[in-house]
Amino acid sequence: MLASEWIKTWSLRSTPWTIALTVLFVVASSAVATLVAGSMGALTVVSEYGSGLIRTTIVAVPARGSVVPAKAAVTAMLWTAVGTVVSTGSLLVSQAVLAGRHAGVPLTHPGVLRALAASALLAPVCALIGLGLGALIRHGAATVVAGVVTLLMLPPMFSEGDRWSADVNHAMVSAAWKRLVQNWEPDPGSPGYTATVPGSWIVYAVWPLIAVALAVVVVRRRDV
Repeated sequence: MLASEWIKTWSLRSTPWTIALTVLFVVASSAVATLVAGSMGALTVVSEYGSGLIRTTIVAVPARGSVVPAKAAVTAMLWTAVGTVVSTGSLLVSQAVLAGRHAGVPLTHPGVLRALAASALLAPVCALIGLGLGALIRHGAATVVAGVVTLLMLPPMFSEGDRWSADVNHAMVSAAWKRLVQNWEPDPGSPGYTATVPGSWIVYAVWPLIAVALAVVVVRRRDV
């Protein structure tokens, strides 16, 4: 099942060039990683519904519940690898620039490895969220729009000035990433409410788990 999903993922024409563009441009923006990975995660599901290949998949694997976990596993492995390459490359480039100004930060510096891991995992987290949205919506453009709204547009709408607003903001993936890559501790006397590191890791775990669980339920219960 995993081998089949791996082949189908790489059979998408958009996969190779999307990964290449991600490696080239994500260094400059986490928003690009979020959008690209989320869109590609959605395409792993949406493309099958659009082409009708999902019917063949269901016939070959009558246990529908196993289809989504296989897709999720392949998606997670692929985008974890991409995220690791990109985040490591970004770190090396930034360190090379900073070293020339005698401002480099060693890997042993507090928060550096956490930031590296958070940046590497951002892509698979967003890809799995996209997969869940794709299974729910089943339409490419609508899924991409939903992903942009969920991952990029909603977080800035909630400030950290009020407790309820801060709680909503901290529950968003992009806000969790920003906290995890922050390698200094917030000033206790600063106004507003700041996310915690453990809470941000929980956000990283909960979003993809809910997305995949939702996709499993939808694929099991809906007609293809």
